Amino acid sequence: MSTTHFSGYAAILGRPNAGKSTLMNALLGSKLSIATHKAQTTRHQIMGIYSEEDCQIIFLDTPGIIQPKYELQKAMMRFVEKAEKEADVMLLLVDLKRCFIQQERDRKNAPNAPTELVDHELLGHIRSQHKPVILVLNKMDTVSEEWLKKVQEAYEEAFTFAGIQAISALEQHGIPALIDQLKTKLPKGPAFYPKDELSEHPLRFFVSEFIREQLFLNYHEELPYSATIEILEYQESPEIDRIMADIVVNRNSQKGMIIGKKGAAIKQLGIQSRASIESFLDKQVHLELHVKVREKWREKEHMVRNLGYRE
Repeated sequence: MSTTHFSGYAAILGRPNAGKSTLMNALLGSKLSIATHKAQTTRHQIMGIYSEEDCQIIFLDTPGIIQPKYELQKAMMRFVEKAEKEADVMLLLVDLKRCFIQQERDRKNAPNAPTELVDHELLGHIRSQHKPVILVLNKMDTVSEEWLKKVQEAYEEAFTFAGIQAISALEQHGIPALIDQLKTKLPKGPAFYPKDELSEHPLRFFVSEFIREQLFLNYHEELPYSATIEILEYQESPEIDRIMADIVVNRNSQKGMIIGKKGAAIKQLGIQSRASIESFLDKQVHLELHVKVREKWREKEHMVRNLGYRE
């Protein structure tokens, strides 16, 4: 007896550090999107595939929505626009903890001013798409039920959502309920990808992302934002994969910071990157890292595109 099958694209949208990548990893039950405590870690549109017998959801994790200041950020916002256009349904992720912190800050600075809980600029990104939007209230484990209800009511007054779900992406609370809501918003149709496939991105892409994740975890301030990864060589074999990669930085002064005293910093970066890659690939890896300077690469469109930031 045949059953109805549903399939479609779901874009995950929100501000930097709202938990979008953590949410996608929780939805898939596998780490595809890198996630750190620092804002704006995601630079590409990351595609992950969730499959059940009667449905397939293609999730699109996106960079945090910002006002772009240079060419790299413009490319990142084009990934957001692309995801919005491709999506059958959109997940608008709101950080409950950030809302609370912002309210406390506003109250301290202007005690008598009314508190604005809704991010209207964020809503502007979804209004023009005329697609169903599920409001996802993240980090519910960090705030009171009273605060959660207050934020939810404020957003409900500002926009008509197709559904609302409170979750903790980190603790994986509310994830099954969110998937159940998503299923009801998908169009009928066959699976787009084989049911055992997790993503269409090549292995090179994930390798570069895991190295870049370690840049964010091992270096501070502006340095991780000024660097990107270029995979020069990827040789697969049954015993061990051999990978050679360049860490591309924005200024010559950053090269020494990446390498560190007597090469200690880049050695540590290599050890931790290799561990992440081996965990993902489930096999042994030989990783060789070098540092290359490309002056002001983030500000030059042709360099940004050549380094893989293209739609």
